[in-house]
Order: sequence, then C-alpha cells, then structure tokens
Amino acid sequence: MKKTGIVLVALAMAAGCTTTQDHHGHGPYAGQESRDIKALSSEEIRGFASGAGMGFAKPAELNGYPGPMHTLEYAEALRLTPAQKSAIEALLKSHKAEASTLGVELVRQERELDRLFAERRADEAGVDARLAQIAAAQAKVRASHLKAHLETTRLLEPSQIERYAAMRGYARKTQE
Repeated sequence: MKKTGIVLVALAMAAGCTTTQDHHGHGPYAGQESRDIKALSSEEIRGFASGAGMGFAKPAELNGYPGPMHTLEYAEALRLTPAQKSAIEALLKSHKAEASTLGVELVRQERELDRLFAERRADEAGVDARLAQIAAAQAKVRASHLKAHLETTRLLEPSQIERYAAMRGYARKTQE
C-alpha cells in the first residue's frame, strides 16, 4: 500500500513537470513565425480579400440592422418584394467589391508593417506612421460593412426587420 502511494505521488509529480515544461517551452505564438504576414492568419487574409464580414458589422447586426447577405438568404421567409430583392442584390454586389478592394489594401498595409520588422528597419516614427495607415484602412473596411447594414435596413419594412432578427436568433431588445 505504501509503495503504491509513493508510485502514485511520483507519477503525479512527473506529470506535473511534463505539463509545466510544455507550458513554458513554447510561447502562445509558436508556429506563427512562418506566416506570410505575422499579424494575420491565412483565413483572415482570405476573408479581407473576399470582402467577408468577419464581425465588422456586429454593432449593426446585433442592434437590429440586417445585412444584405443574410437578408437575401432569408428572402423568401422575409417576403422581399422583387424591388427589394433587386436593390439588395445590387447593394451586396457593390458592397462586396468595395469591401474586397479595401480589404486587400488593409492586408497590404499589414504586410508593410511586417516588412518593417522583418527587415529590421522598424523605428518609432515608422511604426506610428504604418499603424495610422492600418487604422485608417481598417476603419474603411468596417465602415463599408456597417454602411451596407444601414442601407439594407432602409430597404426593409419594420416587420421584415423583426422577422429577420427572430430568424437569426436574436433576443428582442426590451426597454428599461
């Protein structure tokens, strides 16, 4: 019995050491050093290039401003009129083209920031300048997505907006 207890304690200690070594042996970014652009995953790069939403319009979406893509997905259930459907299709096409162009520019700016560091040319002024450009590019991407939600909402009736929210699983906002 005593030997079994000692063996169990030794095994537990060994397991703890292994876990501790693994935790301290690698940083949270291990493996990301091989990325083309260190700050962006390949999924993020593809998302920006395709004009994907990537959560940029959450303030609109979750506060009752439907987006064009999901509105078209629910076109039949929302009983969109032919005019509404046509207008939202045109909006989505235009928005995707704009968001894609802006997203490609944002990725380009991130690549330039990465290059500053990779080529060991980074200094405070250069980093500040590049970050200002990245922030402006990101703001344009986000604005494109938010404005698409604003325009979609203008094209819908209140009952369609309510139906959209219910179909998306959003709880109704209550007045306090």
